Amino acid sequence: MLRSFNPFVRRVVSTASARVQKTQFSSNITRLGVDVLPPMSQAVVHNGIVYLSGQVDGTAEDVTGQTKNVLAKVDKYLQEAGTDKSKLLTSTIWVKDIERDFGAMNEVWNSWIDPSNKPVRATTEASLANPKLLVEVQVSATLE
Repeated sequence: MLRSFNPFVRRVVSTASARVQKTQFSSNITRLGVDVLPPMSQAVVHNGIVYLSGQVDGTAEDVTGQTKNVLAKVDKYLQEAGTDKSKLLTSTIWVKDIERDFGAMNEVWNSWIDPSNKPVRATTEASLANPKLLVEVQVSATLE
């Protein structure tokens, strides 16, 4: 069971999914996906804004497959937080080899993004945490 760090308020709310737990704190913070990786939440909701951690996928062999899987995770966490990709505000994308993989990643991104509600975006090349990872995506969105 998760506990808040606030000694005065201890409310724990579990979702139907065994993989995702929500913990609500008195400061109006909700944390999602806290049991996926021990040192972090997959999403945090505060003051009407949803902040997703960098989402990755190590199951697909190429950047197209990884990008599709990562964006499916983004959709999942946005939905659990009560919003969707039409309300994205920001996006940051890290690509392991931008010269080789930018075009394929961008093609998947362009087919996924809501064309009427494009967020601001930064894309850069970076060494990712695991050699198998080719792309990482982090977004923020509004609940309204």
